[in-house]
Amino acid sequence: MATHLAQERERPVVWINGDADLTTSDLVGEYGETEQITEHDKYIHNVVKSKNIVRDRWVDNPLTIAVREGATLVYNEFSRTKPVANNVLLSVFEEGVLELPGQRGESRYVDVHPEFRAVLTSNSVEYAGVHEPQDALLDRLVGIYMDHYDHETEAAIISSHVSDPDAERIEPIVDLMGELRDRLDIEVGTRAGIMAVEGLEYADDPDRATLTNICVDVLASKLAHHSEVQALRQEVEAAIDKLDTTAP
Repeated sequence: MATHLAQERERPVVWINGDADLTTSDLVGEYGETEQITEHDKYIHNVVKSKNIVRDRWVDNPLTIAVREGATLVYNEFSRTKPVANNVLLSVFEEGVLELPGQRGESRYVDVHPEFRAVLTSNSVEYAGVHEPQDALLDRLVGIYMDHYDHETEAAIISSHVSDPDAERIEPIVDLMGELRDRLDIEVGTRAGIMAVEGLEYADDPDRATLTNICVDVLASKLAHHSEVQALRQEVEAAIDKLDTTAP
């Protein structure tokens, strides 16, 4: 959705992936290169004068590029970045000015291009590796909560990702994943449905046991301990029985 919105604006797009090791410098830039100039003076044939000039060169990073060029910034998983690194966004959103820590002189400040926009994506705070964003930043954002897709949309997404988009196989899987979301404490996303349908493509004549095994294999990676697999299997079997789901 974020990339679709960015493309709809028909402006250049700059992408950032949030990460716990991301710093303010990674967002705005730093003196990341050294420029060396060497001059040789051979005006007199047997006398050589050499002079080396070394100076730092500032290198812009994604946020600064987006601000200067009026691009659409897609900051994916921004809450995986430590809040202190994201403080640089506050003046961008509020005052329309980007400060470049480490820069010197008038070039320390960059006026935000009037066409600059930002789309930030994040998982819920209970996900591993997610930091709780600071209120000062959240106050400058409009939040859109994204729940699971409706049945028709999820079926269309799965269909677009598998080599053999057979509706007779996809529809029951979408129903089954929806039932498992209600039963399980783990997150059952659309990717699980895609992998389950892909798994069924390799089964010549999939039966109830095959469907159960595929679903368990797809979801077992989210379990913390091997001892939980049997409980997962029981829930999958119960969901299949409830929906009377059999793989075509």
